[in-house]
Amino acid sequence: MAPQRHSRRSTLAKHALSLSYGQAFVAPESRHHRSSMSVSLPEDDALGSKGACAVIGDSTWRNVIAKQAGDLSVRGFLADYYSTPAHWGIKTSVTRVLDALNSWSHGQSRHLVEGSYVSSLSILILHESEGHLFHMGDTLVFRLRGAEFEQLSCDHITELGGYRYPTRALGLNVNLDIDYRNLSLKQGDIFLFTTRAVSGTLLPSDYMQLIRIDVSNLDAACERLAAAAQARAAERGYGAEQFCFQLVRIDRLPEERLDPLQRYGGLPVPPEYAIGDCLDGLVVEAVLARTAQSRVYRVRDTRNQREMVLKAPSPELSSRNAYLEHFLLQQWVVERVHSPFVVKTVERSRPRRYLYYLMAFIKGNTLTYWMQHHPRASLGQRLDIARQLVKGVQALHRREVLHQRIHPDNILIDTHGQVVLADFSACHRREGDGHRSARELARQVGLSEHSAPEYALDIDVGRRSDQYALASTIYWLLTGELPYALEPRQLRSYTELEQMVYSSARLRNPEVSLELDGALQRALDPQRALRFRRLSEFVYSLRDPRKMRADLPTLRSPTRLWQWVAGGLLLLLVLSWLWK
Repeated sequence: MAPQRHSRRSTLAKHALSLSYGQAFVAPESRHHRSSMSVSLPEDDALGSKGACAVIGDSTWRNVIAKQAGDLSVRGFLADYYSTPAHWGIKTSVTRVLDALNSWSHGQSRHLVEGSYVSSLSILILHESEGHLFHMGDTLVFRLRGAEFEQLSCDHITELGGYRYPTRALGLNVNLDIDYRNLSLKQGDIFLFTTRAVSGTLLPSDYMQLIRIDVSNLDAACERLAAAAQARAAERGYGAEQFCFQLVRIDRLPEERLDPLQRYGGLPVPPEYAIGDCLDGLVVEAVLARTAQSRVYRVRDTRNQREMVLKAPSPELSSRNAYLEHFLLQQWVVERVHSPFVVKTVERSRPRRYLYYLMAFIKGNTLTYWMQHHPRASLGQRLDIARQLVKGVQALHRREVLHQRIHPDNILIDTHGQVVLADFSACHRREGDGHRSARELARQVGLSEHSAPEYALDIDVGRRSDQYALASTIYWLLTGELPYALEPRQLRSYTELEQMVYSSARLRNPEVSLELDGALQRALDPQRALRFRRLSEFVYSLRDPRKMRADLPTLRSPTRLWQWVAGGLLLLLVLSWLWK
Protein backbone atom coordinates (compact mmCIF):
# COMPACT_ATOMS: atom_id res chain seq x y z
CA MET A 1 0.00 0.00 0.00
CA ALA A 2 1.35 3.41 -0.92
CA PRO A 3 1.83 5.86 1.92
CA GLN A 4 -0.69 8.66 2.21
CA ARG A 5 0.81 12.07 1.53
CA HIS A 6 0.36 15.03 3.83
CA SER A 7 0.92 18.67 2.95
CA ARG A 8 3.95 20.67 3.99
CA ARG A 9 3.65 24.06 5.69
CA SER A 10 6.05 26.66 6.98
CA THR A 11 6.03 30.07 8.60
CA LEU A 12 8.10 32.87 7.12
CA ALA A 13 7.41 35.72 9.52
CA LYS A 14 10.27 38.19 9.55
CA HIS A 15 12.78 37.59 12.36
CA ALA A 16 10.58 34.73 13.73
CA LEU A 17 11.14 31.02 14.07
CA SER A 18 10.74 29.35 10.65
CA LEU A 19 10.03 25.63 10.20
CA SER A 20 9.35 23.11 7.47
CA TYR A 21 7.74 19.74 8.04
CA GLY A 22 6.48 16.69 6.24
CA GLN A 23 4.30 13.70 7.13
CA ALA A 24 3.46 10.26 5.80
CA PHE A 25 1.16 7.53 7.08
CA VAL A 26 0.55 3.98 5.92
CA ALA A 27 -1.84 1.41 7.39
CA PRO A 28 -3.42 -1.87 6.24
CA GLU A 29 -6.94 -1.60 4.89
CA SER A 30 -8.08 -4.23 7.39
CA ARG A 31 -7.63 -2.02 10.45
CA HIS A 32 -8.10 1.57 11.54
CA HIS A 33 -5.06 3.64 12.29
CA ARG A 34 -4.26 4.15 15.95
CA SER A 35 -1.78 6.99 15.60
CA SER A 36 -2.20 10.72 15.21
CA MET A 37 0.31 13.48 14.52
CA SER A 38 0.26 17.20 13.90
CA VAL A 39 2.39 20.33 13.70
CA SER A 40 1.02 23.72 14.73
CA LEU A 41 2.68 26.97 13.66
CA PRO A 42 0.60 29.95 14.80
CA GLU A 43 1.04 33.11 12.78
CA ASP A 44 -0.04 35.59 15.46
CA ASP A 45 1.35 36.55 18.87
CA ALA A 46 0.93 32.94 20.01
CA LEU A 47 4.12 32.04 18.14
CA GLY A 48 6.06 34.44 20.35
CA SER A 49 4.43 33.40 23.63
CA LYS A 50 3.71 29.68 23.08
CA GLY A 51 5.99 28.72 20.20
CA ALA A 52 5.48 26.09 17.50
CA CYS A 53 4.35 22.62 18.48
CA ALA A 54 4.91 19.14 17.02
CA VAL A 55 2.93 16.24 18.53
CA ILE A 56 2.55 12.51 17.99
CA GLY A 57 0.15 10.18 19.81
CA ASP A 58 -0.25 6.41 19.57
CA SER A 59 -2.58 3.95 21.28
CA THR A 60 -2.17 0.16 21.57
CA TRP A 61 -3.32 -2.02 18.67
CA ARG A 62 -5.55 -4.10 20.97
CA ASN A 63 -7.57 -1.01 21.90
CA VAL A 64 -10.96 -1.03 20.11
CA ILE A 65 -11.12 2.78 20.25
CA ALA A 66 -7.45 3.31 19.45
CA LYS A 67 -8.24 5.82 16.70
CA GLN A 68 -10.32 8.00 19.02
CA ALA A 69 -7.68 7.78 21.76
CA GLY A 70 -4.84 8.83 19.44
CA ASP A 71 -6.82 11.67 17.89
CA LEU A 72 -8.01 12.94 21.26
CA SER A 73 -4.53 13.10 22.71
CA VAL A 74 -3.20 15.23 19.85
CA ARG A 75 -6.18 17.43 18.99
CA GLY A 76 -7.18 17.91 22.61
CA PHE A 77 -3.69 19.00 23.59
CA LEU A 78 -3.25 21.49 20.74
CA ALA A 79 -6.68 23.07 21.29
CA ASP A 80 -6.11 23.57 25.01
CA TYR A 81 -2.42 24.50 24.90
CA TYR A 82 -2.93 27.52 22.65
CA SER A 83 -5.87 28.59 24.80
CA THR A 84 -3.78 28.93 27.97
CA PRO A 85 -3.07 32.47 29.25
CA ALA A 86 -0.25 34.24 27.44
CA HIS A 87 1.62 34.93 30.68
CA TRP A 88 1.89 31.24 31.59
CA GLY A 89 5.30 29.76 30.91
CA ILE A 90 5.63 26.87 28.45
CA LYS A 91 6.23 24.22 31.09
CA THR A 92 3.34 25.48 33.20
CA SER A 93 0.99 25.54 30.20
CA VAL A 94 1.89 22.05 28.98
CA THR A 95 1.75 20.32 32.36
CA ARG A 96 -1.58 21.88 33.29
CA VAL A 97 -3.16 20.96 29.98
CA LEU A 98 -1.82 17.41 30.19
CA ASP A 99 -3.02 17.00 33.78
CA ALA A 100 -6.53 18.08 32.78
CA LEU A 101 -6.52 15.89 29.65
CA ASN A 102 -5.22 12.92 31.64
CA SER A 103 -7.95 13.30 34.28
CA TRP A 104 -10.65 13.38 31.61
CA SER A 105 -9.23 10.41 29.68
CA HIS A 106 -8.77 8.29 32.80
CA GLY A 107 -12.25 9.14 34.06
CA GLN A 108 -13.92 8.32 30.75
CA SER A 109 -12.04 5.04 30.38
CA ARG A 110 -13.43 3.78 33.70
CA HIS A 111 -16.94 3.90 32.26
CA LEU A 112 -16.12 1.96 29.08
CA VAL A 113 -16.79 -1.76 28.77
CA GLU A 114 -14.24 -2.17 25.97
CA GLY A 115 -11.28 -0.03 25.02
CA SER A 116 -9.85 3.04 26.72
CA TYR A 117 -8.60 6.55 26.02
CA VAL A 118 -5.02 5.55 26.84
CA SER A 119 -2.40 6.92 24.48
CA SER A 120 1.35 7.41 24.37
CA LEU A 121 2.24 11.01 23.63
CA SER A 122 5.33 13.02 22.67
CA ILE A 123 5.24 16.81 22.42
CA LEU A 124 8.01 19.12 21.23
CA ILE A 125 7.55 22.86 21.79
CA LEU A 126 9.93 25.01 19.74
CA HIS A 127 10.19 28.47 21.28
CA GLU A 128 12.84 31.02 20.34
CA SER A 129 16.17 29.14 20.54
CA GLU A 130 14.98 26.35 22.87
CA GLY A 131 13.10 23.10 22.52
CA HIS A 132 10.91 21.65 25.26
CA LEU A 133 10.24 17.91 24.97
CA PHE A 134 7.42 16.33 27.00
CA HIS A 135 7.06 12.55 26.69
CA MET A 136 5.15 9.61 28.13
CA GLY A 137 4.77 6.11 26.71
CA ASP A 138 6.47 4.42 23.77
CA THR A 139 6.31 6.96 20.95
CA LEU A 140 9.74 7.83 19.53
CA VAL A 141 11.44 11.19 18.97
CA PHE A 142 14.88 11.48 17.30
CA ARG A 143 17.10 14.41 16.38
CA LEU A 144 19.31 14.50 13.30
CA ARG A 145 22.06 17.11 13.68
CA GLY A 146 24.91 16.90 11.20
CA ALA A 147 26.27 13.33 11.40
CA GLU A 148 24.58 12.61 14.74
CA PHE A 149 21.30 10.72 15.04
CA GLU A 150 20.08 10.72 18.65
CA GLN A 151 16.98 9.31 20.31
CA LEU A 152 15.54 11.99 22.61
CA SER A 153 12.63 10.08 24.12
CA CYS A 154 12.83 7.28 26.69
CA ASP A 155 11.01 3.95 26.28
CA HIS A 156 8.35 3.41 28.95
CA ILE A 157 7.34 -0.16 28.15
CA THR A 158 6.95 -3.54 29.82
CA GLU A 159 6.42 -7.07 28.46
CA LEU A 160 3.33 -9.02 29.48
CA GLY A 161 2.22 -12.30 27.90
CA GLY A 162 4.53 -11.83 24.95
CA TYR A 163 3.24 -8.32 24.21
CA ARG A 164 4.72 -4.94 24.99
CA TYR A 165 2.64 -2.32 26.79
CA PRO A 166 3.48 1.26 27.81
CA THR A 167 4.07 1.74 31.53
CA ARG A 168 3.37 5.46 31.20
CA ALA A 169 0.69 6.99 29.00
CA LEU A 170 -1.99 9.64 28.90
CA GLY A 171 -5.08 8.33 30.70
CA LEU A 172 -3.36 5.23 32.10
CA ASN A 173 -3.29 6.36 35.76
CA VAL A 174 -4.80 9.07 37.91
CA ASN A 175 -1.41 10.77 38.29
CA LEU A 176 0.57 11.58 35.18
CA ASP A 177 4.34 11.05 35.12
CA ILE A 178 5.89 13.17 32.37
CA ASP A 179 9.47 13.11 31.09
CA TYR A 180 10.72 16.64 30.43
CA ARG A 181 13.85 17.64 28.55
CA ASN A 182 15.14 21.07 27.59
CA LEU A 183 17.04 21.30 24.29
CA SER A 184 19.16 23.95 22.65
CA LEU A 185 18.21 24.43 19.01
CA LYS A 186 20.41 24.98 15.98
CA GLN A 187 19.47 25.98 12.48
CA GLY A 188 19.20 22.84 10.34
CA ASP A 189 18.15 20.51 13.19
CA ILE A 190 15.72 17.82 11.98
CA PHE A 191 13.37 16.09 14.42
CA LEU A 192 11.78 12.74 13.57
CA PHE A 193 8.55 11.55 15.24
CA THR A 194 7.39 7.97 14.84
CA THR A 195 5.79 5.08 16.77
CA ARG A 196 6.89 1.83 18.39
CA ALA A 197 5.65 -0.13 15.34
CA VAL A 198 8.81 0.83 13.46
CA SER A 199 11.06 -1.03 15.94
CA GLY A 200 12.93 -3.88 14.31
CA THR A 201 12.66 -2.44 10.82
CA LEU A 202 14.94 0.54 10.20
CA LEU A 203 18.40 1.19 11.63
CA PRO A 204 19.85 4.63 12.48
CA SER A 205 21.90 4.48 9.28
CA ASP A 206 18.71 3.83 7.31
CA TYR A 207 17.03 6.88 8.80
CA MET A 208 19.97 9.14 8.02
CA GLN A 209 20.36 7.88 4.47
CA LEU A 210 16.66 8.08 3.57
CA ILE A 211 16.22 11.53 5.05
CA ARG A 212 19.34 13.01 3.44
CA ILE A 213 18.52 11.85 -0.11
CA ASP A 214 16.58 15.09 -0.51
CA VAL A 215 16.27 17.13 2.66
CA SER A 216 14.47 19.92 0.79
CA ASN A 217 11.33 17.76 0.47
CA LEU A 218 10.33 16.42 3.89
CA ASP A 219 7.08 14.92 2.61
CA ALA A 220 9.05 12.78 0.19
CA ALA A 221 11.51 11.84 2.94
CA CYS A 222 8.63 10.65 5.15
CA GLU A 223 7.21 8.63 2.27
CA ARG A 224 10.59 6.95 1.73
CA LEU A 225 10.77 6.07 5.43
CA ALA A 226 7.23 4.64 5.44
CA ALA A 227 7.82 2.60 2.29
CA ALA A 228 11.15 1.27 3.54
CA ALA A 229 9.70 0.32 6.93
CA GLN A 230 6.78 -1.48 5.27
CA ALA A 231 9.09 -3.39 2.94
CA ARG A 232 11.47 -4.34 5.77
CA ALA A 233 8.53 -5.54 7.92
CA ALA A 234 7.26 -7.71 5.06
CA GLU A 235 10.74 -9.23 4.55
CA ARG A 236 10.99 -10.18 8.20
CA GLY A 237 7.46 -11.54 8.44
CA TYR A 238 6.12 -8.92 10.80
CA GLY A 239 2.76 -8.98 9.06
CA ALA A 240 0.63 -5.99 8.27
CA GLU A 241 1.75 -2.99 10.30
CA GLN A 242 0.97 0.69 10.31
CA PHE A 243 3.73 3.24 10.18
CA CYS A 244 3.66 6.99 10.54
CA PHE A 245 6.53 9.46 10.25
CA GLN A 246 6.72 13.17 10.88
CA LEU A 247 9.80 15.30 10.16
CA VAL A 248 10.29 18.87 11.41
CA ARG A 249 13.25 20.97 10.27
CA ILE A 250 14.37 24.29 11.75
CA ASP A 251 14.93 26.59 8.78
CA ARG A 252 15.68 29.70 10.78
CA LEU A 253 15.94 30.61 14.46
CA PRO A 254 14.62 33.97 15.66
CA GLU A 255 17.09 36.73 16.24
CA GLU A 256 18.57 37.01 19.71
CA ARG A 257 16.50 38.84 22.28
CA LEU A 258 16.80 42.55 21.93
CA ASP A 259 17.62 44.80 24.84
CA PRO A 260 14.59 46.17 26.72
CA LEU A 261 14.33 49.49 24.92
CA GLN A 262 14.40 47.82 21.49
CA ARG A 263 11.73 45.34 22.58
CA TYR A 264 9.55 48.28 23.56
CA GLY A 265 9.75 49.63 20.02
CA GLY A 266 12.79 51.80 20.67
CA LEU A 267 10.89 54.07 23.05
CA PRO A 268 13.24 55.90 25.45
CA VAL A 269 12.67 56.26 29.19
CA PRO A 270 11.07 59.68 29.74
CA PRO A 271 13.11 62.37 31.53
CA GLU A 272 12.24 63.86 34.90
CA TYR A 273 9.07 65.98 34.85
CA ALA A 274 7.77 68.73 37.10
CA ILE A 275 4.32 70.24 37.53
CA GLY A 276 3.29 72.06 34.36
CA ASP A 277 5.49 70.02 32.00
CA CYS A 278 3.86 68.36 28.99
CA LEU A 279 4.52 65.12 27.13
CA ASP A 280 2.44 63.64 24.32
CA GLY A 281 -0.37 66.09 25.05
CA LEU A 282 -0.44 65.20 28.76
CA VAL A 283 0.13 67.98 31.29
CA VAL A 284 1.70 67.00 34.61
CA GLU A 285 -0.49 68.26 37.45
CA ALA A 286 1.13 66.46 40.40
CA VAL A 287 4.09 64.22 41.21
CA LEU A 288 2.62 61.26 43.08
CA ALA A 289 5.76 59.19 43.64
CA ARG A 290 9.48 59.18 42.95
CA THR A 291 11.33 55.91 43.63
CA ALA A 292 14.56 54.33 42.48
CA GLN A 293 12.58 52.28 39.94
CA SER A 294 9.74 54.50 38.74
CA ARG A 295 8.02 57.86 38.53
CA VAL A 296 4.26 58.31 38.99
CA TYR A 297 2.48 61.50 37.88
CA ARG A 298 -1.08 62.72 37.83
CA VAL A 299 -1.64 64.09 34.33
CA ARG A 300 -4.45 65.72 32.36
CA ASP A 301 -5.14 65.12 28.67
CA THR A 302 -5.35 68.50 26.95
CA ARG A 303 -7.68 67.05 24.32
CA ASN A 304 -10.49 65.73 26.53
CA GLN A 305 -9.44 67.15 29.95
CA ARG A 306 -9.44 63.66 31.45
CA GLU A 307 -7.32 63.11 34.55
CA MET A 308 -5.11 60.01 34.56
CA VAL A 309 -2.10 58.53 36.31
CA LEU A 310 1.08 58.09 34.28
CA LYS A 311 3.71 55.58 35.37
CA ALA A 312 7.17 55.45 33.80
CA PRO A 313 10.53 53.90 34.65
CA SER A 314 12.97 56.07 36.54
CA PRO A 315 15.29 58.10 34.26
CA GLU A 316 18.18 56.79 36.34
CA LEU A 317 17.70 53.23 35.13
CA SER A 318 20.03 51.74 32.55
CA SER A 319 18.44 50.36 29.40
CA ARG A 320 19.59 46.92 30.53
CA ASN A 321 18.27 47.12 34.06
CA ALA A 322 16.18 44.07 34.96
CA TYR A 323 13.38 46.33 36.17
CA LEU A 324 12.77 47.53 32.61
CA GLU A 325 12.15 43.94 31.55
CA HIS A 326 9.53 43.77 34.29
CA PHE A 327 7.84 47.03 33.33
CA LEU A 328 5.64 45.53 30.60
CA LEU A 329 4.27 42.95 33.03
CA GLN A 330 2.91 45.78 35.14
CA GLN A 331 1.10 47.13 32.11
CA TRP A 332 -0.15 43.60 31.31
CA VAL A 333 -1.65 43.32 34.81
CA VAL A 334 -3.47 46.63 34.47
CA GLU A 335 -4.78 45.72 31.00
CA ARG A 336 -5.88 42.13 31.58
CA VAL A 337 -6.88 41.76 35.23
CA HIS A 338 -10.50 42.82 35.00
CA SER A 339 -11.74 43.52 38.49
CA PRO A 340 -13.42 46.54 40.14
CA PHE A 341 -10.82 46.14 42.89
CA VAL A 342 -7.80 46.52 40.55
CA VAL A 343 -7.00 49.82 38.83
CA LYS A 344 -7.80 49.94 35.10
CA THR A 345 -5.66 51.03 32.18
CA VAL A 346 -6.54 53.99 29.96
CA GLU A 347 -6.16 54.08 26.18
CA ARG A 348 -3.90 56.82 24.83
CA SER A 349 -5.49 59.47 22.62
CA ARG A 350 -2.16 60.10 20.83
CA PRO A 351 0.90 58.03 19.87
CA ARG A 352 3.48 57.91 22.66
CA ARG A 353 7.10 58.95 22.26
CA TYR A 354 8.30 57.58 25.59
CA LEU A 355 8.03 54.40 27.61
CA TYR A 356 5.08 54.67 30.01
CA TYR A 357 1.50 53.53 30.53
CA LEU A 358 -1.65 55.26 31.73
CA MET A 359 -4.06 54.25 34.49
CA ALA A 360 -7.41 55.57 35.65
CA PHE A 361 -7.15 58.29 38.27
CA ILE A 362 -8.85 57.24 41.51
CA LYS A 363 -10.37 60.15 43.42
CA GLY A 364 -9.66 59.04 46.93
CA ASN A 365 -6.90 58.39 49.42
CA THR A 366 -4.66 55.59 50.61
CA LEU A 367 -5.73 53.18 53.31
CA THR A 368 -3.15 54.80 55.60
CA TYR A 369 -4.87 58.18 55.17
CA TRP A 370 -8.31 56.60 55.67
CA MET A 371 -7.23 55.04 58.96
CA GLN A 372 -5.86 58.35 60.24
CA HIS A 373 -9.12 60.16 59.49
CA HIS A 374 -11.52 57.41 60.57
CA PRO A 375 -10.22 56.31 63.98
CA ARG A 376 -13.74 55.42 65.17
CA ALA A 377 -14.74 53.35 62.11
CA SER A 378 -16.86 50.35 63.05
CA LEU A 379 -15.69 46.78 62.78
CA GLY A 380 -18.20 46.26 59.97
CA GLN A 381 -16.67 49.10 57.92
CA ARG A 382 -13.17 47.72 58.42
CA LEU A 383 -14.23 44.19 57.48
CA ASP A 384 -15.92 45.51 54.34
CA ILE A 385 -12.59 47.08 53.29
CA ALA A 386 -10.81 43.81 54.09
CA ARG A 387 -13.21 41.75 51.96
CA GLN A 388 -12.78 44.09 48.98
CA LEU A 389 -9.02 43.94 49.35
CA VAL A 390 -9.08 40.15 49.32
CA LYS A 391 -11.12 40.17 46.10
CA GLY A 392 -8.50 42.33 44.43
CA VAL A 393 -5.71 39.94 45.42
CA GLN A 394 -7.78 36.95 44.29
CA ALA A 395 -8.22 38.59 40.86
CA LEU A 396 -4.43 38.72 40.51
CA HIS A 397 -3.97 35.14 41.66
CA ARG A 398 -6.52 33.91 39.13
CA ARG A 399 -4.21 35.37 36.48
CA GLU A 400 -1.24 33.60 38.10
CA VAL A 401 0.27 36.90 39.26
CA LEU A 402 1.84 37.50 42.67
CA HIS A 403 1.43 41.06 43.99
CA GLN A 404 4.32 40.93 46.52
CA ARG A 405 3.81 44.47 47.80
CA ILE A 406 0.51 44.57 49.65
CA HIS A 407 0.54 47.34 52.26
CA PRO A 408 -1.72 50.30 53.19
CA ASP A 409 0.07 52.86 51.02
CA ASN A 410 -0.64 50.78 47.89
CA ILE A 411 -4.38 50.48 48.60
CA LEU A 412 -6.72 53.29 47.54
CA ILE A 413 -10.25 53.98 48.78
CA ASP A 414 -12.36 56.23 46.55
CA THR A 415 -15.08 58.62 47.62
CA HIS A 416 -17.68 55.81 47.42
CA GLY A 417 -15.76 53.44 49.68
CA GLN A 418 -14.48 51.31 46.80
CA VAL A 419 -11.13 49.63 47.46
CA VAL A 420 -8.64 49.56 44.56
CA LEU A 421 -5.18 47.99 44.29
CA ALA A 422 -3.06 50.53 42.46
CA ASP A 423 0.63 49.58 42.64
CA PHE A 424 2.20 46.65 40.77
CA SER A 425 5.87 47.54 40.98
CA ALA A 426 6.77 44.12 42.43
CA CYS A 427 4.15 41.93 40.74
CA HIS A 428 5.46 38.80 39.07
CA ARG A 429 4.17 35.88 37.07
CA ARG A 430 3.72 32.80 39.19
CA GLU A 431 5.44 29.95 37.32
CA GLY A 432 6.20 27.94 40.42
CA ASP A 433 5.65 28.32 44.15
CA GLY A 434 9.32 28.87 44.79
CA HIS A 435 10.01 31.38 42.00
CA ARG A 436 13.42 32.87 42.68
CA SER A 437 13.16 35.82 40.27
CA ALA A 438 9.92 36.93 41.94
CA ARG A 439 11.65 37.04 45.33
CA GLU A 440 14.61 38.95 43.91
CA LEU A 441 12.31 41.51 42.29
CA ALA A 442 10.45 42.11 45.57
CA ARG A 443 13.74 42.65 47.39
CA GLN A 444 14.93 45.00 44.66
CA VAL A 445 11.76 47.13 44.87
CA GLY A 446 11.90 47.09 48.66
CA LEU A 447 10.27 45.13 51.48
CA SER A 448 7.68 46.61 53.82
CA GLU A 449 6.68 45.87 57.42
CA HIS A 450 3.89 43.68 55.98
CA SER A 451 6.16 41.53 53.77
CA ALA A 452 6.24 37.82 54.56
CA PRO A 453 9.29 36.45 56.46
CA GLU A 454 10.43 34.32 53.52
CA TYR A 455 11.50 37.43 51.59
CA ALA A 456 13.98 38.46 54.27
CA LEU A 457 15.30 34.91 54.70
CA ASP A 458 15.61 34.45 50.91
CA ILE A 459 13.56 31.23 50.74
CA ASP A 460 10.68 30.07 48.52
CA VAL A 461 7.79 32.50 47.99
CA GLY A 462 4.33 32.04 46.48
CA ARG A 463 0.65 32.79 46.91
CA ARG A 464 0.88 32.22 50.64
CA SER A 465 3.42 35.04 50.79
CA ASP A 466 0.73 37.37 49.45
CA GLN A 467 -1.64 35.81 51.98
CA TYR A 468 0.69 36.86 54.81
CA ALA A 469 0.97 40.45 53.58
CA LEU A 470 -2.78 40.61 53.09
CA ALA A 471 -3.49 39.25 56.59
CA SER A 472 -0.89 41.60 58.11
CA THR A 473 -2.56 44.59 56.44
CA ILE A 474 -6.00 43.45 57.65
CA TYR A 475 -4.63 42.93 61.18
CA TRP A 476 -3.31 46.50 61.08
CA LEU A 477 -6.66 47.69 59.70
CA LEU A 478 -8.50 46.09 62.66
CA THR A 479 -6.05 46.97 65.44
CA GLY A 480 -3.77 49.76 64.25
CA GLU A 481 -0.76 47.60 65.20
CA LEU A 482 1.47 44.93 63.68
CA PRO A 483 1.02 41.25 64.63
CA TYR A 484 4.64 40.71 65.70
CA ALA A 485 7.04 42.76 67.79
CA LEU A 486 9.81 41.96 65.32
CA GLU A 487 9.09 43.01 61.74
CA PRO A 488 9.58 40.07 59.32
CA ARG A 489 11.74 42.17 57.01
CA GLN A 490 14.27 42.52 59.86
CA LEU A 491 14.78 38.76 60.23
CA ARG A 492 18.32 37.50 59.86
CA SER A 493 18.07 33.80 60.75
CA TYR A 494 15.69 30.87 61.21
CA THR A 495 16.26 31.17 64.96
CA GLU A 496 14.62 34.59 64.94
CA LEU A 497 11.80 33.17 62.83
CA GLU A 498 11.03 30.55 65.47
CA GLN A 499 10.99 33.25 68.17
CA MET A 500 8.22 35.26 66.51
CA VAL A 501 5.17 35.27 68.83
CA TYR A 502 1.74 36.31 67.54
CA SER A 503 -0.02 39.12 69.44
CA SER A 504 -3.74 38.37 69.68
CA ALA A 505 -5.90 40.84 67.76
CA ARG A 506 -8.64 40.41 70.41
CA LEU A 507 -6.40 41.94 73.05
CA ARG A 508 -6.04 45.07 70.91
CA ASN A 509 -9.62 45.17 69.61
CA PRO A 510 -12.20 43.27 71.70
CA GLU A 511 -14.69 43.43 68.80
CA VAL A 512 -12.56 40.95 66.85
CA SER A 513 -14.20 37.54 67.12
CA LEU A 514 -12.35 34.48 68.36
CA GLU A 515 -12.82 32.86 64.95
CA LEU A 516 -11.35 35.85 63.09
CA ASP A 517 -8.42 36.09 65.50
CA GLY A 518 -7.65 32.42 64.92
CA ALA A 519 -7.84 32.86 61.14
CA LEU A 520 -5.50 35.86 61.29
CA GLN A 521 -3.03 33.90 63.40
CA ARG A 522 -2.98 31.05 60.88
CA ALA A 523 -2.66 33.34 57.83
CA LEU A 524 0.19 35.13 59.64
CA ASP A 525 2.08 32.00 60.62
CA PRO A 526 5.84 32.64 60.18
CA GLN A 527 6.10 29.23 58.49
CA ARG A 528 4.66 29.56 54.96
CA ALA A 529 3.55 25.93 54.77
CA LEU A 530 1.32 26.33 57.85
CA ARG A 531 -0.81 29.13 56.41
CA PHE A 532 -4.13 28.56 54.64
CA ARG A 533 -3.76 26.46 51.54
CA ARG A 534 -6.28 28.65 49.70
CA LEU A 535 -7.10 32.29 50.21
CA SER A 536 -10.83 31.47 50.05
CA GLU A 537 -10.47 29.64 53.39
CA PHE A 538 -9.28 32.87 55.00
CA VAL A 539 -12.07 34.89 53.37
CA TYR A 540 -14.72 32.91 55.25
CA SER A 541 -13.54 34.35 58.56
CA LEU A 542 -14.05 37.96 57.37
CA ARG A 543 -17.84 37.84 57.73
CA ASP A 544 -19.54 40.68 59.57
CA PRO A 545 -20.44 39.50 63.14
CA ARG A 546 -23.75 41.39 62.98
CA LYS A 547 -24.88 39.41 59.93
CA MET A 548 -23.72 36.21 61.57
CA ARG A 549 -25.91 36.95 64.61
CA ALA A 550 -28.83 37.82 62.34
CA ASP A 551 -28.52 34.41 60.74
CA LEU A 552 -28.61 32.52 64.03
CA PRO A 553 -32.45 32.18 64.29
CA THR A 554 -32.54 30.75 60.79
CA LEU A 555 -29.79 28.33 61.67
CA ARG A 556 -31.60 27.28 64.85
CA SER A 557 -35.01 26.79 63.26
CA PRO A 558 -34.29 23.18 62.17
CA THR A 559 -33.42 22.37 65.79
CA ARG A 560 -36.70 23.82 66.97
CA LEU A 561 -38.55 21.79 64.31
CA TRP A 562 -37.08 18.53 65.53
CA GLN A 563 -37.84 19.49 69.11
CA TRP A 564 -41.52 19.90 68.19
CA VAL A 565 -41.47 16.57 66.33
CA ALA A 566 -39.93 14.79 69.32
CA GLY A 567 -42.49 16.38 71.64
CA GLY A 568 -45.34 15.29 69.40
CA LEU A 569 -44.07 11.72 69.27
CA LEU A 570 -43.78 11.66 73.06
CA LEU A 571 -47.38 12.89 73.38
CA LEU A 572 -48.59 10.18 71.00
CA LEU A 573 -46.72 7.56 73.02
CA VAL A 574 -48.38 8.72 76.28
CA LEU A 575 -51.80 8.71 74.65
CA SER A 576 -51.26 5.17 73.39
CA TRP A 577 -50.52 4.02 76.93
CA LEU A 578 -53.66 5.74 78.28
CA TRP A 579 -55.75 4.22 75.49
CA LYS A 580 -54.69 0.77 76.60
